[in-house]
Formats: sequence, C-alpha cells, structure tokens
Amino acid sequence: MSDPQKLSQLYREYGPPVHRRARRMLQNDTDAEEALQDIFLRAFRNLDRFEDRGQTLNWLYRITTNHCLNVIRGRKRRKALADAYAAAPRKPNAPVDQLTMQMLLSQADDRLATVAVYVHLDGLSYAEAAELMECSKSTVRNLIEQFNQWAARRLGAEP
Repeated sequence: MSDPQKLSQLYREYGPPVHRRARRMLQNDTDAEEALQDIFLRAFRNLDRFEDRGQTLNWLYRITTNHCLNVIRGRKRRKALADAYAAAPRKPNAPVDQLTMQMLLSQADDRLATVAVYVHLDGLSYAEAAELMECSKSTVRNLIEQFNQWAARRLGAEP
C-alpha cells in the first residue's frame, strides 16, 4: 500500500476519534478541523518512522495532544484569559471549568499538561495514561499531584 493510501486509510479509520480529542481540547470546531489537518499531515510525514504494533490510535493521540497543547499555548487570548481568571474569586476545591483548564494547560510544562489532559479531560485511569506516556503508574500519580498542586497555587487556592 502506498503512503497516500495509508494516509487515506488512517484518516477514514481514525479521523473521528482524533477530531473528538482535538475538539475536546480546543473547545472550538474550527480550530479542531484545522488541527485535524495538521495532525494527519504530521502523521503522514512520520509514517516511515512509525512501527504499527496495534498502537496506531495511541500514536495519533500523542500527536493530537502535543499539537493541541501547542495551539492552546499559542493563542493570543491567553493573557486576557489569565488576567480575567486571576481577578475572579475562587472557592477552594471548586471544580475547574473548561476555560480555566485551557488557561492552566497553556501555562503548564509539557509533561504536566499532557498527563492532565489524559487524566482530567479524557478521564483515563493512571494505568491507561502511563501506557500512553510510556512511564509507570506511580509516575503518572506523581505528575497529577504536581499538576494539581501547581494549578491550585495558580488559582489562588490552597493545595
């Protein structure tokens, strides 16, 4: 099968779940559509390095997560969002809404943001997140703890 045929097959099979993930992270259909194109372009460029061992969706999710985190970081509104949320009163232990989570993800380091997406947004277990991140379950637990403490400090709540 030629590379364009592989890409077409990948897109047909994995386009919908990749789009859902991008939409969930970016909270915008237009951005998710654009991200979908960029993600599959990146996948196409890296097809020769990818060894399919039944991990295609994990590989595409990793590309999607990294791409969407970069999009979130690059948004010009980031400073306005951060300022608005910094000024808003917070209740300790209150659930974090999607807009606040986007602001936090845009400011967290890559590894903390990635684990937060997997566990907090996608609802994956620590074991599932560990498999995707290629690390141990205890590493995921520690990273989530670090992210939660960091986020609490950013939002002005006690960790």
